[in-house]
Amino acid sequence: MDLKLELIVLPVSDVDRAKAFYEAMGFRLDLDKAAGEDWRAVHLTPPGSECSIIFGKGITSVPPGSAQGMYLVVPDIEKSRAELVDRGIEVSEVFHDAGAVFYHGHGGGDFTHDPAEGQGRQPGLHPDRMSYGSYATFSDPDGNGWVLQEVQQRLPGR
Repeated sequence: MDLKLELIVLPVSDVDRAKAFYEAMGFRLDLDKAAGEDWRAVHLTPPGSECSIIFGKGITSVPPGSAQGMYLVVPDIEKSRAELVDRGIEVSEVFHDAGAVFYHGHGGGDFTHDPAEGQGRQPGLHPDRMSYGSYATFSDPDGNGWVLQEVQQRLPGR
């Protein structure tokens, strides 16, 4: 059985502001449709992605900004970060996880692992430039949290 992640629902407070933000990031507008004053759907797709986002009015009752830990995979994190910054997006500096396994700090990008466990957010690229090892974070205007992750070579089966 194939299961493909197709769509992520984002909770936002201002549909037009969110639409402008994601368009500035380079997301393709697939749909902007309203049905009366109480319902509107905006559907956008990141460049090169098979998964899209949707937000709007009457789409979800989840509090705005509560979506966290969504990953956008990029082949060159420094280049991608620079392009987003050029587009007016506030992106953290590139960092790596000292444990080099998985970045878990999704609460606005400021949480780090417990240093007593030998893990934590370290500045700069992963020392070996290991795929899946370098990150940058940003949030949309409502605080929905995103992680850029550099993947130059995918794991087998991906």
